[in-house]
Amino acid sequence: MSERATPSVAQVGLIGLFVTALVTAQVTASKLLGFELPFALPLAGEMLVLPGAALAYALTFFASDCYSELYGRTAATVVVNVGFVMNFVLLVLVWSTIAAPPAPPQAQSVDLAAFGNVLGSSTAIVVASLAAYVLSQNWDVFVFHWIRERTDGDHLWLRNIGSTATSQLLDTVVFVTVGFVVLQGLPPSEAVALIVGQYLFKLGVAVVDTPFVYAVVGAVRSREDGSTASYSSGA
Repeated sequence: MSERATPSVAQVGLIGLFVTALVTAQVTASKLLGFELPFALPLAGEMLVLPGAALAYALTFFASDCYSELYGRTAATVVVNVGFVMNFVLLVLVWSTIAAPPAPPQAQSVDLAAFGNVLGSSTAIVVASLAAYVLSQNWDVFVFHWIRERTDGDHLWLRNIGSTATSQLLDTVVFVTVGFVVLQGLPPSEAVALIVGQYLFKLGVAVVDTPFVYAVVGAVRSREDGSTASYSSGA
C-alpha cells in the first residue's frame, strides 16, 4: 500500500483557521454589538449593529477563498461540508456539558444558570447558522470558481470580492431572519438594521482582506512550487 501524501502546513493551517473561526462564531453570535457612527446609514441609522460573530464568520470566507484558490473546488467543498457536520458536534458537546452534573465546590462558585443561558443561547444561533452556512458557503465556492473559469484564472481580487459579497448577503439575510427573528423574536425593524450593519461590515472585510488573500496564495504557491495550485478546472 502506497503512503498517502502528507498535507502541507498551509493546507492544515487554512482548515484549522476555517474551523476555529466557525466554532468561535457559533459561540459568540448571540451577543449583539453596537457601534456609534458619525453618519446615518440607510435603514440602520447611526448605530452599526452586529452579532458578536461578525468578524469570526467573515474569517471563514477568507480561509475558504484561499483554500479554494490553492486546492480547487472539490477540496474546498469537502472542507465546507465537514464544517457543516462540526456544527452538530458543537451542539452535542455544549448541551452535554450543560446537562452534566457539576462538582459540589463549583456548584457554589459558578452561576450554573448563567452558564447554561450563555452557552445554551448558541443553539438558536447554530440552527440559523446551519441554514445560512450550507447555502452561503457552497454558493461562495461555486461563484468563486464560476468567476475563475470565466476570467481564465486571472483577477483573483474579482473572484474573492464577488464570491464573498454575494454569499455574505445570502448568509446574512438567512442567518438574521432564522436566528433572531424566527427563533428569538427580534422585531423586523431591528432585524433590518442588523442585516444592513452586518452585511456592510462583512463587505468591508471582503475588500480589506483581498491583499491578504493575495499574500497567502502567493506565499503558499512560492513555498510549494505551485504543485498544490494546479488542478483541473472541472474539479
